[in-house]
Amino acid sequence: MERKRENQTVFFDNKPKIIGHYSIVGPKEGKGNLRKYFSEIEQKDDFFGQETYEKAERVMIERALDGAIKSANAKYSDVHLFMAGDLLNQIISSSYAARSFDIPYVGVFGACSTMVEGLALSACLVDGGHFDTIACATSSHFSTAERQFRFPLELGNQRPPTSQWTVTGSGADIISIKGNGPIITCATFGKVTDYGISDVNNMGAAMAPAIDIIGLCGMILPRISNTKI
Repeated sequence: MERKRENQTVFFDNKPKIIGHYSIVGPKEGKGNLRKYFSEIEQKDDFFGQETYEKAERVMIERALDGAIKSANAKYSDVHLFMAGDLLNQIISSSYAARSFDIPYVGVFGACSTMVEGLALSACLVDGGHFDTIACATSSHFSTAERQFRFPLELGNQRPPTSQWTVTGSGADIISIKGNGPIITCATFGKVTDYGISDVNNMGAAMAPAIDIIGLCGMILPRISNTKI
């Protein structure tokens, strides 16, 4: 079957839909202006009942996926593929979370664009008839990301006032050819653009040129890389 594509944009004929969603964040995020948009806010601390921040990030993904499946009124057996990624080397949080589920797994890494990257790829697979239902998820944890990209927190390095603060949170969506929800109409795959930003405390400026775009119900919604919700 002939598929419609214009340059970097793929158009979907079979109307893949977002039929379920869930988000979970830490206490700091729960105090911000976006708190009313989160499905769950951890009240105690950002360890999420675990011994390390890495284990906490894995738990966030597990709880986000569980909530998204329930939001879709589905069961784990209804999900044919789990696509997820995070900010850590070898996307270890997503991979360890996938170990908890008896679902085929594809790991993706797009840094702060991982969620929309997963949605775009899932829409391609669902629209092409390869899978009926796919779960997408991503996560980040401030304390693991600081160790990954800057310095371990225990070093006590000072942060400049303009330094970005990585979100502690996870989100998941269920993409399906069945059911009801916002329709993904198209996806535009971006290019790598390097503006030569070398300040490790200004990752937002380095990632700002990167934009993933998906079309939802005819509206084009841009997601800029340094905005992770």
